[in-house]
Amino acid sequence: MLTEDHKAWGYTSSTGLGFTRHTIVDAHFRACETPYLGLLEQAGIRPGAHVLDAGCGAGDFLPHIASLVGDQGRITAVDLAEESVALATARLGESTLACPVDIHQGTLLDLPHPDDTFDVAWCSNTVQYLDDDELDAALAELIRVVRPGGLVAVKDLDAHLITARPGDPYLFGDFFRAASATSGYARQLLRTRDLYQRLRRAGLTGVRQQTVLIEHHAPLSPAARDFYPAACAQLAAQAVRLGLSAHWQRFLDPGAADHPLNDPDGYISEGNVLAVGTVPRLAH
Repeated sequence: MLTEDHKAWGYTSSTGLGFTRHTIVDAHFRACETPYLGLLEQAGIRPGAHVLDAGCGAGDFLPHIASLVGDQGRITAVDLAEESVALATARLGESTLACPVDIHQGTLLDLPHPDDTFDVAWCSNTVQYLDDDELDAALAELIRVVRPGGLVAVKDLDAHLITARPGDPYLFGDFFRAASATSGYARQLLRTRDLYQRLRRAGLTGVRQQTVLIEHHAPLSPAARDFYPAACAQLAAQAVRLGLSAHWQRFLDPGAADHPLNDPDGYISEGNVLAVGTVPRLAH
């Protein structure tokens, strides 16, 4: 899970994992909230369900999951970072949700829950931090704690669809290809479109998958401006160290007047994948 390359990505939390600090995670959620919630609605969460939010971060999805399960439902949330759990708990205390919510620290590789506890496991922007063996172990844990006939829903970023304009349309693709030669995290961000295969091999049935393109055009919304220039600067710093295209220089300073996202034709996109499968029922 934790490798040396995460330091280069920046925005680490106490876990040491890149892009897990709540400030950048919250900014990303706000920038992509509408498509994120659209994918949540496609996960199959029903009123009255007991949902596990596996990798809840600071709790951005919790109010929206609560609205789906209603007052007859229940949410259990778990995250690896102690400070994220503390912040999600504090936010919970400042709001009134439609159902009971329990938040605690833990790892997806060893969930502290009995078998068949949940109706649905929702796991968002979390498996990108797991290597292949850890991903298989986490899926096995999610399947273990979800009842037969229940759902496991995994949403994550697909780096293949990250691009920015104006500029070289292959700039980001070339970066991720080059970075993946030495960075486990980069490889894992390029693995997302294969989630359906991993869910099938884990034993889930009726697996379905959809990929959405999330696009932002200039002038960027305040939420998009809070996230994308800063995120691009972190990638640009790595790209420069790797000796990649000089075009990356324009992304180094988020506030620069000639930054591509400040251009009247500025544009940036990313992809998100939702893969959902059903825990098989026991044979009689």
